[in-house]
Amino acid sequence: MGQHRRGDLLTVTIDDLAFGGEGVGRVDGYVVFVKGGVPGDHLQVRLTQARSRFGRGVIEAIDQPSPHRVEPPCPYFGRCGGCRLQHVQYETQLVFKAKQVADCLARIGRLGEIPLRPIIGAPELYGYRNKMEFTVARVEGQTVVGLHEADRYDVVLDIERCLLQSERMNHLLNEARHFFRERELSVYDQESGEGLLRFMMLREGKRTGEAIVNIVTAQQALSVFSDLIQRLIGDTPQVTGVVVNVNPKKASVAVGVEEHLIGGRDHIREEIGGLTFQVSANSFFQTNTLQAERLFGLVLEYAGLNGGETLVDLYCGTGAISLLLAKRARKVYGIEVAPAAIADAQRNAKANGIDNCQFIQGEVRFALPELLRQGMRAEVAVADPPRAGFHPKALKALLNLAPRRIVYVSCNPSTLARDLSDLVQGGYRIETVQPIDMFPHTPHIEVVAQLARV
Repeated sequence: MGQHRRGDLLTVTIDDLAFGGEGVGRVDGYVVFVKGGVPGDHLQVRLTQARSRFGRGVIEAIDQPSPHRVEPPCPYFGRCGGCRLQHVQYETQLVFKAKQVADCLARIGRLGEIPLRPIIGAPELYGYRNKMEFTVARVEGQTVVGLHEADRYDVVLDIERCLLQSERMNHLLNEARHFFRERELSVYDQESGEGLLRFMMLREGKRTGEAIVNIVTAQQALSVFSDLIQRLIGDTPQVTGVVVNVNPKKASVAVGVEEHLIGGRDHIREEIGGLTFQVSANSFFQTNTLQAERLFGLVLEYAGLNGGETLVDLYCGTGAISLLLAKRARKVYGIEVAPAAIADAQRNAKANGIDNCQFIQGEVRFALPELLRQGMRAEVAVADPPRAGFHPKALKALLNLAPRRIVYVSCNPSTLARDLSDLVQGGYRIETVQPIDMFPHTPHIEVVAQLARV
C-alpha cells in the first residue's frame, strides 16, 4: 500500500457504496471514499483527506460513467444534504441497500445464515414525504427557509421546491418564506441567542389532503403571525391549522417546550388500514404513508395473531401499529416517551372505537419493567425503537417478558444487528428479515425482523 497525501490525484474505480452513500474504491489496497461516486464509475479523484489506511476525495473528472449513474432532477443535488443517491439508478439503490442490511447482520451481529427476503421498493420515488422540517436562517442579509448543506450545520440552502414533498407543501413553504421576509421578522442567532424564527415544519395527510404548519420560535411572540393564519388557512383550504412551538434553549432542535395553537386545529388526520389517525405537530408518524401501509401489513403478518393474545407495542408513537393490531388481539399495551404522541394515541383509539388498547407514557426501560412488576404478560411484542435501538435495560426487560414472538421494526441496520444478536443469545430464533425502502434517494433503509422464542 503506497503512501498517499492530501492533494494527490488518483485514478479510482468505484465498486461499492458506503452506509452514508459515498462511493468506495481501492487503489492498490488503499480505500478511497468518494462523494458522488457510483459503483462502476472510473474516476479521477483528488484526495481531500489522507490517512494511513483510507482517504476521502472529490471527483475531478469522470473518465467513464457507471451504467447505474443517472442525471439527478433536483437543482440542489450535491449541495443539499438530503437526497444523496439521486444520481444512482433506483434499482441499483435497492441492491446496495439490501446488501448493507446483509453486511450489518453478518459483520456486526455475527448472525450467520439469515432468512433475508428481497427488498421491497417504493411505489413513489418523489413527493412521498408527509413531513418536512426546514431551518430558518439569515444568509447575506436575506431570510432563507431551507435545508442544511451536505455535511454542514452552519450553511442553509434556500429551498424553493423540494422534490420529496408535494406541490401543496412546496406552496406552503414559499408562502411562509414570503411572509417572513415581508414582515422582516428576525431570525434566531445561535451565538447571541437573539432573534425569533428558528424552524418551520410542514405535515400532510396523504390520504386526507390535510396539512398543518408548525413554526418554531425562540420567543413567545404569537401576535406577529396573526396575518399568516389568514394567508395560509384562508388561501389553502386544506391547511387545517397553524401552531407555534417555542424553544428558547440553545439546543438546535425543532421541538418547543410549549406549543400554542394560533389558528385552526392542532393536528391533521391520516387514514391507514381502514383507521383514521390524528397526528399532532410533534408526534412521530411514519413519514412515507404508502410504504407505511406495507410496513404495517408486514408487522400484522409477522405478529401471527389469532385474537386471544396480549400484545405490547414498544415505542408506539401515535399508536398506529397498536390500533391496527388491536383488531386481532385481546389486549394491547403501547409505551411511548412523548406525551403529545400518547395523547394522539388515546384520541385515535377513541375516534376509531377501539377500547382494548392501554397507552402508557414513559421510557420503555422504566415503563416495561413496571408493567412486569404489576403482573402483565404478553405473548407478542412489537418494537419500533429510534435509531439508537434498544436501551440495554429495555432489552433486558423484553427478555424478562419472554413473549413467544417479537416483531422488530428498525430504521438502523447497525443497531438492529446488535440487538438481534442479543435477542438470539437470549433465547430467540430469527424467522424472517424483510428490508423495505421507505426513503428513496437517501441512504436510509427500514427493516422488519420476525423472531420466535426457542
